[in-house]
Amino acid sequence: MMIVRLALQSLLNRWVTALLTVLAIAMSVMLLLGVEKVRTGARESFADTISGTDLIVGARSGSLNLLLYSVFRIGNATNNVTWKSYQDIASMPEVSWIVPMSLGDSHHGFRVLGTNTDYFSHYKFRHGQSMTFASGGPFKDLFDAVIGADVAEQLGYKVGDKIVVAHGVGSISFVEHADKPFRVSGILAKTGTPIDRTVHVSLEAIEAIHIDWQNGAPVPGESISADQVRQMNLTPRAITAALVGLKSKLATFKVQRRINDYQEEPLSAIMPGVALQELWGLVGTAETALSVVSAMVVATALLGMVTMILTTLNERRREMAILRSVGATPATVLGLLAAEGGLLTLAGVVLGTVGLYAGLWLAQPYIDHTYGLSLAIDPPRPDEWLKLVSIVVAGFFAGLLPALRAYRLSLADGMMVRI
Repeated sequence: MMIVRLALQSLLNRWVTALLTVLAIAMSVMLLLGVEKVRTGARESFADTISGTDLIVGARSGSLNLLLYSVFRIGNATNNVTWKSYQDIASMPEVSWIVPMSLGDSHHGFRVLGTNTDYFSHYKFRHGQSMTFASGGPFKDLFDAVIGADVAEQLGYKVGDKIVVAHGVGSISFVEHADKPFRVSGILAKTGTPIDRTVHVSLEAIEAIHIDWQNGAPVPGESISADQVRQMNLTPRAITAALVGLKSKLATFKVQRRINDYQEEPLSAIMPGVALQELWGLVGTAETALSVVSAMVVATALLGMVTMILTTLNERRREMAILRSVGATPATVLGLLAAEGGLLTLAGVVLGTVGLYAGLWLAQPYIDHTYGLSLAIDPPRPDEWLKLVSIVVAGFFAGLLPALRAYRLSLADGMMVRI
């Protein structure tokens, strides 16, 4: 206790440099824990991009490809699923609900998704949350469209505005369905998922805008107006994929196998949770890079602390000599400087941890609303506690480096007056 008291008094005499050192360590600890929180939050938000859906069904392809185009709107399907096959799956006794999805068009680089109103009630994200509307509501008219939060923000749309869907998925398209414009009927609240970057229309609308098209181009000499198309049969002939919810989780593998063995056409049924974990294994390499960078920042802060103690050590040689002259042993001097390193590190760890949680408490609503990233304000996990304890222990041992130098200083050398 005497060594700790001496270390505290010594640090108070040099409070400016000590405070700067504590702040440097605190900032590094905030970065270290912050990276862990962001990493964990990103993984959980990624895994919760789609929740409550038991199976995703599409044309025969790899699980990642099916997940990417059906959930993340990335890439294209290898083939479509016929409407008959969709109805056969919907009629299975184990199926509770099924939501069709049709992709292939875009609007200023944002993907257009054809579906039905069940999509807004059955698609869940982030631990079962449902989509909500920031303004307006689901589509009711044939040419109504519901847009995501990012679409509305980046293009400046509001409810009632007219939009024109382009054929294809390029960011710039010269082939548009200009004769059949849509009206924005609703704007979805921010979700932090690909929903934010999607334009939603009805399946019948997808059929309507392609009624006078063939092979990706308008049929020459044939033009069907929006009023005429309303009188036509707009039952879809095919869809891109379907989201399936089952009455019992126990039936998941049974239904998946039945769909994969479907005889009418080659289909694939994947479990979104499994596919998401597989995809995260590919894109989650950045986790390691972030951890390495934050560890290097902590090491830099500890190195700065050692530098500070070493810099002031030459000025404190007389202080060390006086301590030795009044009976302090070399081990006492050694313990004094090591205790200073440990106290500085402990103060930095405490300040950094408190600062992080205060920052999370203040910034969480903004981060959630703006980026859709859910950062949990929960106590440090066991591995995080281990990291914090390791930093304090490392700070104590880092303080031993200048302590060993002071240990070698002799009483006579300390009392020597230099000219």
